[in-house]
Amino acid sequence: MLWRKLLRTAWKYKAQFISMIIMIAIGMGIFMGFNAEWYSMEIDSNLFFEQTCYADYRLYHDQGFSEEDIDAVKKIDGVNQASRFFSVNVGLSGADQSLALTVLEDYTVSTMLITSGKKYDQTSEGIWLSDQFAKANHFEIGDLLTVVYRNVEISAEIVGLCKSSEYMICTADENQLMPDFKSFGFAYVSPETVKSAMNGFMIYPQINIISDLDKETLQSEVNAVLGKTTLLIEKDLHKSYAGVSGEIEEGKTMASVLPVLFLAIAILTMITTMHRICVSEKTQIGTLKALGFQNGKIIRHFTAYGLFLGAVGSLLGIGLGYGIAAIIVNPDGMMGTYLDMPDWSLHMPYYCWIIIFAVIAFLTFISFLSVRSLLKGTAADALRPYPPKKVKPLPGEKTKAWNRLSFGTRWNIRDLMRHKSRSVMTLIGVIGCTILLVGGLGMKDTMTGFLNTIDRDIYQYETRVNFTETVTAEQAEDFAAAYNADILYSLSGEADGETRLLDIYTVDNGKIGFIDTEGKQSELSNSGAYVCMRLSDQYPVGSTVVFSPYGSDRVYNIEVAGVLRSVVTENITMTREYAESIGMECGYSAAFTDVLSTDIQMQNYISGMQSKAKIMESYDSFMDVMNTMVLLLALAAVILGIVVLYNLGVMSYTERYRELATLKVVGFQNKRIGGLLISQNMWLTVIGVIFGIPAGVGVLHLLIALLATEYELKIMLGALTYCVSILVTFGMSLLVGGLIAIKNRKINMVEALKGAE
Repeated sequence: MLWRKLLRTAWKYKAQFISMIIMIAIGMGIFMGFNAEWYSMEIDSNLFFEQTCYADYRLYHDQGFSEEDIDAVKKIDGVNQASRFFSVNVGLSGADQSLALTVLEDYTVSTMLITSGKKYDQTSEGIWLSDQFAKANHFEIGDLLTVVYRNVEISAEIVGLCKSSEYMICTADENQLMPDFKSFGFAYVSPETVKSAMNGFMIYPQINIISDLDKETLQSEVNAVLGKTTLLIEKDLHKSYAGVSGEIEEGKTMASVLPVLFLAIAILTMITTMHRICVSEKTQIGTLKALGFQNGKIIRHFTAYGLFLGAVGSLLGIGLGYGIAAIIVNPDGMMGTYLDMPDWSLHMPYYCWIIIFAVIAFLTFISFLSVRSLLKGTAADALRPYPPKKVKPLPGEKTKAWNRLSFGTRWNIRDLMRHKSRSVMTLIGVIGCTILLVGGLGMKDTMTGFLNTIDRDIYQYETRVNFTETVTAEQAEDFAAAYNADILYSLSGEADGETRLLDIYTVDNGKIGFIDTEGKQSELSNSGAYVCMRLSDQYPVGSTVVFSPYGSDRVYNIEVAGVLRSVVTENITMTREYAESIGMECGYSAAFTDVLSTDIQMQNYISGMQSKAKIMESYDSFMDVMNTMVLLLALAAVILGIVVLYNLGVMSYTERYRELATLKVVGFQNKRIGGLLISQNMWLTVIGVIFGIPAGVGVLHLLIALLATEYELKIMLGALTYCVSILVTFGMSLLVGGLIAIKNRKINMVEALKGAE
């Protein structure tokens, strides 16, 4: 009998039951999906690093490393594997694409995972090409590939396709945010291939090392055996490892903010609704007691509601969670546009399963508490309806202003004060929806403004030309004069025990712009250097940066003259004039010109070229990912808002059924009663939006601070974002109010007014 009653009760409160299941499913699904996203990336990337012997350290020196050097490094106690490594960006002959041409002397470190073709052979003259680059440009095994390095053509047959953790984030340089395999990829070739093309000449400026030693110990050991100062970079600072680690940390942060908000709102609404349902069933509970059912059996019956709702909602949430994770973590999804990995398996953190069982147990416990409080006393006590709440007159009810208010306004104010918990939950739903809309759309506005600033105010060139390490001052300056170019020299060094990047510019032709902390264009002075915003707390204006370039024993005292907003890298910027005034020797790394790459004559001192258009295309890919995330957040916000408000609206309608029937008896038309219900929703929506907008801006600041630490973003919120957030929230509230108002037509006045006798 109780089983049939459970089904009848579920059908009676089907709107509440369905809404609670949806809320639990959405809250649990988003929580599990976001946690599965970062955890899957962590497991899959670590497996890839292990499969390809990813290096723990990378050792650099401009003059290169000899065979004696690599032998000495291998003999260091604590070094497990080491290999000389060479990688340079080269262009494809007769095409606008380029590759990171990679040579590995000892195939034990930073290897590749061959997806098709023959195994790697250090004596072969073939080429192993990125499978993603091959797919994007329709290359196949057996094709002849020709690249140009130092004005020398290197031709080889494609003998295999591969993936490499060294290029898991395959970008040409730090200016390119997202990979674009249509224009840039990577390839492995044997040392013999390059040597034969370069007449036996081969230089290795890098050694990749696998070691358990800490950085300080390894650095001192390396400097001791080599007898020179070298640059040692740990894997945490390498592009692939740092990039995927950053995504994992951002995923953890995201999973601890927005999904928790969803889950909290779902659980709070569930608590309120379950308690109200049990209260509504008070007469049924009294009837069961009168029929002889023991308290324990009644408790188990009503507790089963919470167990059922929690279990069904959680099961649907598990499916939704894996679906969300699959959208993000798959080779054709959002992360697939950024990371190039062979395995995209989904994994769920163990604590997610604990949370599922905890939520189900908690909801079951709430149902238990709700029904237990109604079983106190006799069956006759339970059968009596609750006496109306004693509500004290509001402080303003005796004033003339109160009497001037319309009946509907006074009725709504009293109702809000009488049902404070329901009103608060409605406010929480509206505020939560507004926060998600403002935060998500605001993130899009901020990134769009950031990219517009890059395109309009910073990158004012058409082509970036990279120079080889052997370029002379005469060659670089002649190139700048011929192509009306600005020149950059980048070098790394040590400052206060940290690795710092120093960018030295010659800006005579306005091809590179700089922006201050307010986002306005700024000019570099020759009186000092400019630090990026992330370094401004450590190096305030007027302080001195003690900088020592790697590979040199020289120490330079650099005065800080100002702060600039950096694009991506954490750097220090200065003019060549200031660098020379403090005795710093400056080389040449790149030039920026308005001339298209197809119109630039290739020289042996040019290692490669990169067009601004290709860089901005990679930013477009980044924005596609951003837009997908914003769409998911907005959709989830609207669904959550509608479900929460509808659930609370139905509950409010049920609680006020007698009151609404009374209004109909005294002559109120359905239209006017519906107006009362809708107006109360509108009041709460107005209050929720007023609090939700600043809260959404605050959440946006938090998301920018936690998720975009590698960018120096300025919060931007357009008028359209505010308008859309407000209109969507009000539209959602109006829709729900209208759906509830329609129910007035079904009120049975006689039944409602006699039910309490």
